[in-house]
Amino acid sequence: MLNILVTGSAGFIGYHTVQRLLKAGHRVFGIDNLNNYYDPELKISRLLSSGIARDAISEAVPARSSLHPGYSFLRMDISSDNAVEALFTEGDFDCVIHLAAQPGARYSVENPESYISTNIRGFFNILEACRYHPPVHLVYASSSSIYGYNEKMPYAEGDMTDRPASLYGATKKSNELMAYAYSRLYDIPMTGLRFFTVYGPWGRPDMAYFKYTRAILEGKPIDVYNHGQLKRDFTFIDDIVGGIMAVMDIIPPAEEPHRVFNIGNSEPVILIEFINTLEKILGKKAVRNMLPMQQGDVPVTFADTSKLEDYCGYKPYTSLEDGLRKFTAWYLEKYKQ
Repeated sequence: MLNILVTGSAGFIGYHTVQRLLKAGHRVFGIDNLNNYYDPELKISRLLSSGIARDAISEAVPARSSLHPGYSFLRMDISSDNAVEALFTEGDFDCVIHLAAQPGARYSVENPESYISTNIRGFFNILEACRYHPPVHLVYASSSSIYGYNEKMPYAEGDMTDRPASLYGATKKSNELMAYAYSRLYDIPMTGLRFFTVYGPWGRPDMAYFKYTRAILEGKPIDVYNHGQLKRDFTFIDDIVGGIMAVMDIIPPAEEPHRVFNIGNSEPVILIEFINTLEKILGKKAVRNMLPMQQGDVPVTFADTSKLEDYCGYKPYTSLEDGLRKFTAWYLEKYKQ
């Protein structure tokens, strides 16, 4: 049983990671700032489903889950260096799983400041805290956005990553460089995971699959960018969390303390086919608003996951149709449609 800190624990990936860790018998301390990038009520609902009382979420002291005695939650912002330092001083964490970030490639064009505050300053605060209170292992979220305008397919970890298509991608590239430097300077084992288009139950409302499902059910038009010719390596949430769990237990050696891996389904799907699959599952046609490529987007994402498979024997396995069926079942139950 480990004492594990999960940042961004009320987020989509954070929520599912916490559930898997608790199921495995670990003690979990979760933090999240519950910002309004998307509806905070969904984040609060994730916490409520984990047994955190609503009236305790806004308190400045940790709240203990009534459903999972090994789970505590604290609302805090990682951009506050004093708060992060105090947390690590008291926490004595064996492992840190850093998932807190400001997501969204398109949103970073409109609101760049939040990406510097959370993704750069916030990650720096986590690294500094790990420097003075070193965990056995730091696992952190990177992103497929790091590949930017790389034209080689599929994306491999050794490919060029110095042409980001968005500030979001640039901040994730910066995170990897920062982690590499800190791992070498202070002998802290670190593993970065480049996530590819994550989807599933309890997902983010700003993502296309979530917006499309809602719009199709309500009979509203959906925005189809690049006239439906985008291709994405959609990766089901259970497969992402499985990858986190697989690498968490493997500590990088002192001679190579920083590792980075892709984690994706390795089967890119063209957006039009994705929409067709969603229509089939919902039993309803979409009204399609065809639009050009958006600023900050790339035409294709495609993960080469052979390095991850060689390292820990793990490979995502959920098909798009199976994953979408699980998501839509959750959505219909959650929103009673």
